[in-house]
Amino acid sequence: MTTDTTGTVARDGESRPGGPADSPFIRACRRRPGPHTPVWFMRQAGRSLPEYREIRATVPMLESCRRPELVTEITLQPVRRHGVDAAILFSDIVVPVAAAGVDLDIVPGTGPVVAEPIRTAADVERIRPITRDDVWYVDEAVRQLVVELGDTPLIGFAGAPFTLASYLVEGGPSRTHAKTKALMYGDEELWHALCGRLAEVTLAFLRVQIDAGVSAVQLFDSWAGALSEADYRRFVLPHSTAVLSGLVDAGVPRIHFGVGTAELLGAMGEAGADVVGVDWRTPLDVATGRIGPDKAVQGNLDPCVLLAPWPVVEAEVRRILEQGGAAPGHVFNLGHGVLPETDPDVLTRVVALVHELSSRRADQG
Repeated sequence: MTTDTTGTVARDGESRPGGPADSPFIRACRRRPGPHTPVWFMRQAGRSLPEYREIRATVPMLESCRRPELVTEITLQPVRRHGVDAAILFSDIVVPVAAAGVDLDIVPGTGPVVAEPIRTAADVERIRPITRDDVWYVDEAVRQLVVELGDTPLIGFAGAPFTLASYLVEGGPSRTHAKTKALMYGDEELWHALCGRLAEVTLAFLRVQIDAGVSAVQLFDSWAGALSEADYRRFVLPHSTAVLSGLVDAGVPRIHFGVGTAELLGAMGEAGADVVGVDWRTPLDVATGRIGPDKAVQGNLDPCVLLAPWPVVEAEVRRILEQGGAAPGHVFNLGHGVLPETDPDVLTRVVALVHELSSRRADQG
């Protein structure tokens, strides 16, 4: 049994044509031409879909992430409905830290809440390493999904050390990240010990997904935009680099994404990803200039635009495709996650429009 360059298992031991490795999504991540610009949406598997809300009505978030049959069904829902070019595993960024022994829950309307926030070196020591057995449900769900998805690639993901550390130090979501920064500035040794431990957990979690067959991975550093570039380079970049460089031999594209990171794009590009996600604040052609010519980009429609009349949505899609053409590879996406109030039919129309417009350009090119 061997593994091809997307992490999918070639059970006959031979390389095979087509499949996820030759999909428009993987081709764009590898900066190779394809039949059209691929499109998927962050948080596509979730809150905007009535079929998702029906499933989740009686199942808490963490439990739904630990039941392979639910993970499989929820992950497949947007692929069936929208015809997106990639699926993303339904999970949550705190799943691996919960598996590592952190007492937490995902509270509806609030987000992750940590029972005992990190304050000391002893607290860090309680975050234990994880193995496949600790997240067996993720391994099983990925293997089920690879079979169900066929040629459609599956994206695995994890939270980056800084964003995970922020939740663990703050005890939950924060607008200012004041406690996080206080620890970061006030006890640099403890900060790096915490982020180093979280980098190990994150790397192990992504390895489980890759070994099970995902075709790409995305590292979410959702709150990195709260930092200056100097602080990012000093306190964050070494740990994100440890995760992404730890996957250099895995053979799958690596995507790195954060919110509010316009001034950090160049530094984030140095962390080792093949694709850098861009939120809606920075035009993709400008972002490409900051990231460099050796990275593909992903993004970057403002999720709020999807709530506007269709002519506005169409105009913005056209603009983003035009600006994305400046990059050596472009994966169309939102600049953050799908909002719960989004009409799913609009998402379906966006997928069709991206395919239509980019196919036409490919034919003309």
